[in-house]
Amino acid sequence: MASSSPWLLFLLSCLALALLAGAEVHHHEFVVQETPVKRLCNTHNIITVNGQFPGPTLEVREGDTLVINVVNRAQYNVTIHWHGIRQMRTGWADGPEFVTQCPIRPGGSYKYRFTIEGQEGTLWWHAHSSWLRATVYGALIIRPRENKAYPFGKPSREVPVILGEWWNANPIDVIREAQRTGGAPNVSDAFTINGQPGDFYNCSQKETTAIPVKPGETALLRFINAALNHELFVTIAQHKMTVVGVDASYTKPFTTSVLMIAPGQTTDVLVTMDQAPTRYYIAARAYVSGQNVGFDNTTTTAVIEYDCGCASDFGPKIQPAFPALPAFNATATATAFAAGIKSPDRVKVHENVDEYLFFTVGLGLFNCEPGQLCAGPNNNTRFTASMNNVSFVFPQQDSLLHAHYYKIPGVFTTDFPAYPPVQFDYTAKNVSQALWQPVPATKLYPLRFGSVVQLVLQDTSIVTPENHPIHIHGYDFFILAEGFGNFDPKKDVEKFNYVDPPQRNTVAVPVNGWAVIQFVADNPGVWLMHCHLDVHITWGLAMAFLVEDGYGKLQSLEPPPVDLPMC
Repeated sequence: MASSSPWLLFLLSCLALALLAGAEVHHHEFVVQETPVKRLCNTHNIITVNGQFPGPTLEVREGDTLVINVVNRAQYNVTIHWHGIRQMRTGWADGPEFVTQCPIRPGGSYKYRFTIEGQEGTLWWHAHSSWLRATVYGALIIRPRENKAYPFGKPSREVPVILGEWWNANPIDVIREAQRTGGAPNVSDAFTINGQPGDFYNCSQKETTAIPVKPGETALLRFINAALNHELFVTIAQHKMTVVGVDASYTKPFTTSVLMIAPGQTTDVLVTMDQAPTRYYIAARAYVSGQNVGFDNTTTTAVIEYDCGCASDFGPKIQPAFPALPAFNATATATAFAAGIKSPDRVKVHENVDEYLFFTVGLGLFNCEPGQLCAGPNNNTRFTASMNNVSFVFPQQDSLLHAHYYKIPGVFTTDFPAYPPVQFDYTAKNVSQALWQPVPATKLYPLRFGSVVQLVLQDTSIVTPENHPIHIHGYDFFILAEGFGNFDPKKDVEKFNYVDPPQRNTVAVPVNGWAVIQFVADNPGVWLMHCHLDVHITWGLAMAFLVEDGYGKLQSLEPPPVDLPMC
């Protein structure tokens, strides 16, 4: 009993602080289970949380604490990631499988505990184990504290709009088959909005997501791209959207007719219902930057329905107005949208940098080994992907954070290269085939606590150039600049925005181009950085930062919780 008393005192002190601050502790239970769901004329047993698809929306205020007990009643291992939550000193709750925890085995459970500090806006949660996030996801909405207003006029209504991706198959089977053959996985059969494909798919019209509105009101639409493998353009017929936030960071308001949202990203927009009171489509379809890459060319829709309070019933009989959508390969549109996003005020960008890093991001091919199936190009290769020519291998016997905390050898090394081991013309049309085969390894890059990190993310044209949405766990960062071609440190530094660069947790690195980001390593732990196209993380387009403890308790990783799953 004596050994538990310090914990009791700690919990009581936390509770007292929370009460003083007016913050709340929210308790939830997430039961991961198989649930029959009918889409596109077929019923599939999919993995859900609490039988809901999409999963439950979590609504909190900044400063609140979440305690979520995840119970695994499915047949697969599972973990849950709280995408974009900083997890200050609580890396054990971050969720990526074999990075910050071992998976929750079937029949097991784990309590995720974390406090939301200094973040307001739209985030989301999703499974971070194999391809379970195809159906295991939901919104995480963070409102300002009591008596604190939004930095824009209070909207009449707020609506989460979650963009998803649907297979007429078990997504786990889809990726397992691709891993078996070494080829590309089958593309999805539909996109969805709040779990429904919409009017342009078979057997779907009756269930299309509808958003009721009143003429003249302004709604806050919280867009989340939860699709597995597609960046998406989004438009609303005859309505402009004013972007006011991305990735739970406010922005300077800017008005646009189209959004480009990469997997992992969120975008908050204000829409004023100033058109004739009838029905209007919200539509989303793929932005495809890769060459000769198979993709889902379908269009998902939801309907904005004006309630005019009048006698006429235009109802489902009236065909909604359809918006113009960019071409699938409209890179200029994606670029213009990204350029419009800025922080609302001047931000603190560091000109004195401790760590200058340069990481290539892109695809590759492994040569076929004897006895392997090889369905990659030319039928004698297997698809892979890498950063700085290292194709990341997730450990299977322990998690990286556990091995780091307990100093367990043999799980990882700390020699991830700061620069590409071979420098070449990264965006050339014909990169030498000698550079196409990366090295598989579990390498981390160590960072001293408090160090200022500036990182160039450089796309390569190996196999195909492509826009890669790169997400860093445990951190937000400023995007100082983006551009095309090879990054030139002499010329391109002139493009850096040191005044009001956007703050995000996921950056869409331009196709055949680069992005420069900056962050301060102020959160100790092991933090995964990866491409949020799940096919690419499966192939190894990932690495992890090991941020060392600083001085004292408040700059150190908390001890692991007692119920942390073990491998």
